[in-house]
Amino acid sequence: MSEYKGIKGFQVQTRTEDPAPFAQAIADNPYVGAWGSGGSLNTARQLLAGAGTVSAGLAVGGQVPPIKGETEQYNGTSWTEVADLATARAGLGLSGTSTAAIAATGDIGTGYSSAVESWNGSSWTEVAELNTARSKPVQTGISTAANLMGGVSPGSNHSDLFEQWNGSAWTETTEFNTGRAQLGGAGVNTATLIYGGNKSGPTDTGETEYWDGSSWTEVADLTTTRKGLSGGGTYNSALAVAGDHAGPGTLDYSTLTESWNNTAWTEAADLSTGRNSGASDGPSNLVNLAFGGYDGSANVSSTEEWTFSGIQPTDPAVGYADAIIGDFYYNSTTGQFKTVNTGGAPLGTWASMSAMPNDGTYDGAAMGTASALLVAGGYESALVSRSWTWNGSAWSSPSGNLNTGRYGLAGMGTTSGGLMFGGYSTATIGNTESYNGSAFSEENDLNTSRTSLAGTGTYPAALAIGGRADPGPMKANMESWNGSSWTETTDINTARFNLMGQGTQTASLVAGGSTPSVTANTETWNGSAWTEVNNLNTARRLRGSGISTLALGWGGYTSTHVANTESWNGTSWTEQADLSTAKYGSSNNPAQSTLTSAIAAGGQAPGSTDQSISEIWTSADFQIKTVTTS
Repeated sequence: MSEYKGIKGFQVQTRTEDPAPFAQAIADNPYVGAWGSGGSLNTARQLLAGAGTVSAGLAVGGQVPPIKGETEQYNGTSWTEVADLATARAGLGLSGTSTAAIAATGDIGTGYSSAVESWNGSSWTEVAELNTARSKPVQTGISTAANLMGGVSPGSNHSDLFEQWNGSAWTETTEFNTGRAQLGGAGVNTATLIYGGNKSGPTDTGETEYWDGSSWTEVADLTTTRKGLSGGGTYNSALAVAGDHAGPGTLDYSTLTESWNNTAWTEAADLSTGRNSGASDGPSNLVNLAFGGYDGSANVSSTEEWTFSGIQPTDPAVGYADAIIGDFYYNSTTGQFKTVNTGGAPLGTWASMSAMPNDGTYDGAAMGTASALLVAGGYESALVSRSWTWNGSAWSSPSGNLNTGRYGLAGMGTTSGGLMFGGYSTATIGNTESYNGSAFSEENDLNTSRTSLAGTGTYPAALAIGGRADPGPMKANMESWNGSSWTETTDINTARFNLMGQGTQTASLVAGGSTPSVTANTETWNGSAWTEVNNLNTARRLRGSGISTLALGWGGYTSTHVANTESWNGTSWTEQADLSTAKYGSSNNPAQSTLTSAIAAGGQAPGSTDQSISEIWTSADFQIKTVTTS
């Protein structure tokens, strides 16, 4: 293979250069959507802050009056009161998830506080203070990497101050162009969008600025100037929601929504309830949540949920399906450019294959690929220690079996070197066994015994994620294997069992499972932190294969066995062809470098004890494709 930098004389067409049918369809159908009703806050209030997603949100602080420290969590349906802030405050900054957030500064009634508190999903802890106390700023990012901008600060009516949080301390950095308070914002610490607000004068503004990690750039203004607005999303896919656009000396309680597409703001569907000084959260301009605020006569408790309904690249008006192109490289031997298509349209099918021997297995674990797979453990009429291998055409029984029979275990690696761990024998266990291609050997146990967990990694570097004690609580624990022992490390955001997990020690994906109710929650791991991303289309317990940016999840259990299959492209889940037989508990999480093929080995069909059924997935669209040039 040639180095990419050595490829010269060729141009690659980008998304922005797509042909006219797509470009025109987008132009004729700007980002639009609709607001629907959600669960009401327990405490109606204004000047509160929001963080998280539409199915796992956080509402913090605010003013009735008096100033409040209330914290509420949203599960996609209703709000639940949890632990209060240590210091009640209004007009505060907040960023993160429903289980890991940072709350900074705000009005405490006697002045502005520089206090900062960290949320771990159940309680608040005071951490290092902000350098400059203020009220009504905007905050973006996560609990360990946040940006706080603007606000009203002592001695400066409308601040252009910008402070960054690194998980332990705040640092003042590059001031933005237009000082203001009561502004909106979206993004992460290295890519943030701020918009609207009230600047000195006082004058409402629609100015929008972008932070690229080193400097601020002015971009297109809001279509309507306003303050007291909220928002959410990313730097290139954001919403600006509600606020006051009447101008100085008067108040308005706006229903206005605008959508940002990285180039311009577009007016979209109005909220049902106008509000000023409310809060929002959400991952993009496709899904979002608006809650709280003041409607001109009373504080608002209502929540509204935003769903995008505009043009999609796969809509008939576009004329062709959108494709997300993955790896791109040049073969110097053949003189050909090649790509890997990781697209979003339905891409593959399931087909029947040879049944597993000995009635197969339910809730076993696997290591390897679809052409060289080892399955071990599980449950038939009793605990299973046996193993089976698939060579691409037939099953056979190798000489090596597990030392401890069990089900609900996890596995990772290949048929020549791998690891299996956890599960249930006579109780939940932490037993770990390594495989050398012919035999299993006992290794050091997990620190936390558990069953129905996920395993990811490239042998001998592994992660053990989630699970549950039986009987006992759901687990958020993650442990890292260094080749000889396990070390407790960063928990996932949502404790659960029977989840799927794919990837490596530094780049992993988990999705679905039970909390104990089934969940669609999806999270990605970057080697240091878990981030909540777009949910599965169908909440369930499930199994899967792939890597953190390209995965397949299949089958599982909702309130019954299901056949659903979905593919993950690094951003979102897409429905694929169903399994021919609904099943639950097929062998857990074989890791594969591509999704050309996958195996759902064994499992339990509805109303049946037959656990030998297996199916194989094939997808030509995930294969390497040649790019022809003149």
